[in-house]
Amino acid sequence: MDIRQRLIVGSLWIGVAALMAIALEPGVPSTVSEIPKLLVVLFALFLAGVYLLDPWNVISRQRFH
Repeated sequence: MDIRQRLIVGSLWIGVAALMAIALEPGVPSTVSEIPKLLVVLFALFLAGVYLLDPWNVISRQRFH
């Protein structure tokens, strides 16, 4: 995956995290239904970081030539 594709996918994950963050109320999650939403936001930000930073060279590694 080249850098352009990684930037597009990473920005899409940031968009998903932003949309889910809008659904959260500000402050500490007070209800049980807000905890999964917070976990989705954190997971989307994690995936965005993996695609944008590629820390372990997982995304750009070519398995088949």
